[in-house]
Amino acid sequence: MARYTGPTTRISRRFGTFLLGSGKAFERRSYPPGVHGPKMRRKLSEYAVGLNEKQKLRYIYGLLERQFRRVFEIAKRERGVTGERFLQLLETRLDSTVYLLGLAKSRAAARQFVNHGHIRVNGHKVDIASYNVLPGDEIEVKNSPASRQLGTRCLEENRIRNVPGWLTMNAETFKATVVRLPTRDEMEQNINEQLIVEFYSRF
Repeated sequence: MARYTGPTTRISRRFGTFLLGSGKAFERRSYPPGVHGPKMRRKLSEYAVGLNEKQKLRYIYGLLERQFRRVFEIAKRERGVTGERFLQLLETRLDSTVYLLGLAKSRAAARQFVNHGHIRVNGHKVDIASYNVLPGDEIEVKNSPASRQLGTRCLEENRIRNVPGWLTMNAETFKATVVRLPTRDEMEQNINEQLIVEFYSRF
């Protein structure tokens, strides 16, 4: 299955909470999409609840099922709480980090920013969106007119967005540092990761 490229607000309406797209559009029509959307009030099974939670998180980070499952398997093998480690691996992807730094208006735009070679990590070009940053890593926008111009515009457009505490950003030098790994309260709050762990444990 290819990555979803349809109307993003439709995804938020499907799950009944703002995930992607226009917040104002979601507020206008907060019921599920489709002809019968306003009338849909059915009770979901445990399987469906877990599936929905998994799909919500997958859409937030814009991953295919195979990529998403691979990250989960890595988290399961590592020490610590599986659900929290899973979220950390998703949040510290390079495209997600670039988005959180305000260098892109969405994670999809951040993925493109990385793939086009505008980002360097510890002085080296990294154009792999799934690359996981670690504490101590230095992230910077490539020192070229095109990259810096794009970075300036993005930072200006996203200046009201707060950079999370596990990252530091110097807008003047276009450099950021990963101070530490994010804690649970610094990551996605609309997700119950335990439901995802239980969902995958069925297989």
